[in-house]
Amino acid sequence: MTKKDCFQLGHITRTHGTKGEVIVFLDVDYPEDYGDLESVFVEIKGEFVPFFIENINVQKESKAIVKFEDIGSIEKATPLINCALYLPDDTLEKLEADQFYYHEIIDFVVIDQRLGLLGVVAQVYTMPTQDLISMIFEGREILIPVNEDIILTVNRDQKQLHVHLPEGLVEVYLEDPNQKPTDD
Repeated sequence: MTKKDCFQLGHITRTHGTKGEVIVFLDVDYPEDYGDLESVFVEIKGEFVPFFIENINVQKESKAIVKFEDIGSIEKATPLINCALYLPDDTLEKLEADQFYYHEIIDFVVIDQRLGLLGVVAQVYTMPTQDLISMIFEGREILIPVNEDIILTVNRDQKQLHVHLPEGLVEVYLEDPNQKPTDD
């Protein structure tokens, strides 16, 4: 199993109690959907190690208390703090053609209806008010709102994200903040 075949489910934030339980932050839209997991891959020093789950209790605020098999003490659980948890991509629900998972569009080329080929998706920020796609264009980060009027289609085969950016969005990011306005 490699990272390109998986999506990051979350990460271990700390231990819980003295019997080897850990607190996991579930970095997913619907944490409650993962309340019956049987196993996960834990990334330890760049390697994916399968861990079987003895018990998982999904809490509010995207947290879960997890008890892994064969981890029976705080001493065994402590080295897992800050390790990322992964699941294979094929465990994800299939989406409609115009829908996408944020992790899958990383490195997709962004093509605007008006401006053409722009740049590459670097990451997606999940914000309380508006999720944002970070695209690198001419060496600068440009933030694109995740909105059905802006994101038109996703071409998974060609790794393309087709968009209709609001007029002036790209130009705002390209302006030199140190440049003084001129009087015309």
